[in-house]
Amino acid sequence: MVEVIASLSIGQVAERTGLSVHALRFYEQEGLFLNAVRRGPGGRRVYHQDDVDWLTVCIILRASGMPLTVLRRYTDLVREGAGNAEERLALMREHQKRVTAQIDRLTESLDLISFKVGVYEDLVGQGDAAEQCHGPSRA
Repeated sequence: MVEVIASLSIGQVAERTGLSVHALRFYEQEGLFLNAVRRGPGGRRVYHQDDVDWLTVCIILRASGMPLTVLRRYTDLVREGAGNAEERLALMREHQKRVTAQIDRLTESLDLISFKVGVYEDLVGQGDAAEQCHGPSRA
């Protein structure tokens, strides 16, 4: 039995991924698809679910701050197939370090923001919202 693969238009892929049509064209131009984007009658782009699945991975990696150059390299490695798992692992470990450092910085920021919220909640509760507080030592 032959498996029939449903074709998707660029608009349908945009809707499923949350990327704009412009962003999808950009991803194609940057070589971020695992397979060349196919063309249908009239030259229109034709996508498949495997393209959507890969784009979902790309979207998550970009949202985590992965630079395009690194994402492009990762895409190249995946496209090459088996035999480069060590390089993929090294790439992901390095990105994991960047994301962990980013989380640490955000946690520090959240701690300060939470402190400020507490200070201002106290001030508002006391009816003295005009009081200024610039740092943790000025509670």
